[in-house]
Amino acid sequence: MPDEILTLKEVAEYLKLAEKTAYRLAAEGKLPGFKVGGSWRFKQQDVAAWIEVQKNASKE
Repeated sequence: MPDEILTLKEVAEYLKLAEKTAYRLAAEGKLPGFKVGGSWRFKQQDVAAWIEVQKNASKE
């Protein structure tokens, strides 16, 4: 399913980050996410696009 929605825990595992770090990045608007009933959610496709942007930024 390409539009899979990930929880904060799942996105932290996917990015191999601590949950606290993923939460901070989302809260600062650096990681694309949205809140549903006070809980962070992330579209897997948005996270994949964010990874590509981060990869390209590190090459500059």
